[in-house]
Amino acid sequence: MTTVQSPPAPPTAIRPKVVARTGLYTVLAANAAIVTWFAVQAGFASNALVVIGRFAGLYAALLMAFQLLLVARLPWLDRRIGMDRLTNWHRWTGFGLLWTLVGHVVFIAFGYAESSSMNPVSQLVDLAETVEGVFRAVVAMGLILVIGGASARWARRRLAYETWHFIHLYAYVAVVLAFTHQVAAGTTFTTSSAATAYWYALWAVALGSVLLGRVVLPLWRNWRHQLRVEAVVHEADNVVSVYITGRDLDRMPARAGQFFLWRFLTRDRWWQANPFSLSAAPDGTRLRLTAKAAGDGSAGLRHLAPGTRVFAEGPYGAFTAMHRTRPESVLIAGGVGVTPIRALLEEIHGHAVVIYRVAGERDAVLYDELRELALAKGAELHLVTGPSVPDRLAPRELAALVPDIAQRDVFLCGPPPMMNAVLGTLRELDVPRTQIHFERFSLAG
Repeated sequence: MTTVQSPPAPPTAIRPKVVARTGLYTVLAANAAIVTWFAVQAGFASNALVVIGRFAGLYAALLMAFQLLLVARLPWLDRRIGMDRLTNWHRWTGFGLLWTLVGHVVFIAFGYAESSSMNPVSQLVDLAETVEGVFRAVVAMGLILVIGGASARWARRRLAYETWHFIHLYAYVAVVLAFTHQVAAGTTFTTSSAATAYWYALWAVALGSVLLGRVVLPLWRNWRHQLRVEAVVHEADNVVSVYITGRDLDRMPARAGQFFLWRFLTRDRWWQANPFSLSAAPDGTRLRLTAKAAGDGSAGLRHLAPGTRVFAEGPYGAFTAMHRTRPESVLIAGGVGVTPIRALLEEIHGHAVVIYRVAGERDAVLYDELRELALAKGAELHLVTGPSVPDRLAPRELAALVPDIAQRDVFLCGPPPMMNAVLGTLRELDVPRTQIHFERFSLAG
């Protein structure tokens, strides 16, 4: 594929990830301060447990809004942080939200029970029956508990992605119920018009971000580009490349190293969204993905007919040359993880060393393309073959291939065990963390 390349951007000392991460932390901290100020202005109840419970509820509402921002898939954040890291933050924020909500319910129930003759459980039931909005909050709490249980590692491993995703859709129901509870029973809503305006604005931004990133942008881009399958090429026994064309692809903001969530609109596949990386840098006329048959979704690609309509969400991911900090680089691929590495080699500037780790030469998908690209760009290419033990990318072996690796950016993509091993090797070789770029391709919320 002929690539339309923009002029190389020099490595920058101001890292995009740091800018985005700092921005998110600042926004969260600033809103926490605002929430605290409004709560103090509203005054304190005479019961300390109720006061603690109210603060826990306010911070839980703030975390819930922050959760929506993390899963909104906003391009500015995604390109700088990456969907995998946003997903990880979403997960840990979710557990923080869960325990904050539990604290809100427990402290409120015990606090009100202390002032009455009821036990905490009876007090909670009484509040749900007599105070507007409390029953909705109890339902929202139950939904959050179910979602939290489905997010635990032991449960996540046993659930199909579609099932897990369907359960998580109830989070939006919980958000609406929690918000209506806050409107009906929240002290700041009833005592301060400024606080009321603040909370309405906060929820509008959070829900608006989800609507923009998850609905409006995908629909608009697919209407604009009208994607279709152009051709399906068999690269190996169990590997195919799918070429996709459409309108105005030169205006699609995709970069080498990114991925899309692809839906092929056939009768039996339209409901499946599969994440596949671009295996060639976008050239303004077509996109290409290359996938190994690892499940029903990827195995069915070989049967796609030219002309099949495609609905693509994305591009997603921060695994791009945008994050370079050094003029020279090392690209390390394992197995089918070569797809974004091959695309990056096409786009990246400066001297590059490419290391392709596979079990045997017949497993080296796209190797001929890599060899031609390396020759054209003056890059070094090393094909490392053999079983996983002994580790052929251990510190001594990797240092022999790239003696100056600590002075280069390192882009890494491959199976999780291989990536974990290489990341350990890079730490032993004292490669600075700021120069190590990798992404674990996962779906956010």
